[in-house]
Amino acid sequence: MRDVHLPGLDLNLLPALEALLKRRNVTEAARDVGLSQPAMSRVLARLREVLGDPLLVRMGSEYALSPRAQALSTQLITALDHVKAVFREPGFDPARTQRTIRIVGLDTHTLLLAPALMARLAMEAPGIDVRFESYRPDIVERVETGQLDLVFATSTTPLPPGSRSETYARDRLALVLRKGHPMAKRKWTIEDYARVDHVGISIFGDAGSELDAQLARAGVKRRLALVTPHFIGALAAVSRTDMATTLSRVFARAFADHYGLVLKEPPLSSLDLDLTLVWSQVRDADPVLTWLRKVIGEEARKTMEIDSRI
Repeated sequence: MRDVHLPGLDLNLLPALEALLKRRNVTEAARDVGLSQPAMSRVLARLREVLGDPLLVRMGSEYALSPRAQALSTQLITALDHVKAVFREPGFDPARTQRTIRIVGLDTHTLLLAPALMARLAMEAPGIDVRFESYRPDIVERVETGQLDLVFATSTTPLPPGSRSETYARDRLALVLRKGHPMAKRKWTIEDYARVDHVGISIFGDAGSELDAQLARAGVKRRLALVTPHFIGALAAVSRTDMATTLSRVFARAFADHYGLVLKEPPLSSLDLDLTLVWSQVRDADPVLTWLRKVIGEEARKTMEIDSRI
């Protein structure tokens, strides 16, 4: 069997061949593909030469398909459907999708967002599984190599080159104390941060934060008596001690009654703590992730958006 040299083939002949086999008439086939009748006659001559077969055989005033053309007629329909599928935008049906999505997030996301997200997926996309993973120093590499699909960050987080991001919910910082704390009823000044012990949140094992940078600019240094990677652990510790913590107002408010906490306005110049999703530009057109980001945004605005209450 003779091998076919694909780069040497004129694939523009295929639509004309399909029309000729379907119409069995040069004039009508020419009309189908937008060619003149003489041009289609030349195409037919070229096809006969390439395939080594007459394809259309005159029978009186009409044409009949040769045995080779009859065989090609069925093959060509399937082949062209496959070729068209290569260039067609892939369809996406959430209900039929089978996929595991890996997201880097914190306990704030798993406690506030994950329940609503999974309830939504159970109804609309039951084949999508979600894996929340922890932050690690190699997070940029893991996103770029496709090991991670989405990363939760704040709107001020520096983004790696070529990444995409979108903010889904508005949050602010809150100063959190237990009810009955000696300083719970007073309006705090920035100097008060040096008068009590604090619980700090460390994501990468480094307790430093933008909060500490603000305090340093004011000449204030706080004592971090406890450092934890868990926001819920910070609230639990504050509820049993005279320590304070400064973290997401939405998160603290969700557990304030359970832990007996008071939320106060911090005496800081910057309080914004918006919820942002980051992903690689390589995944920007992925229909599954595009749909999931939309769902996450809708659920985040319901469960993680700050309102006028303190």
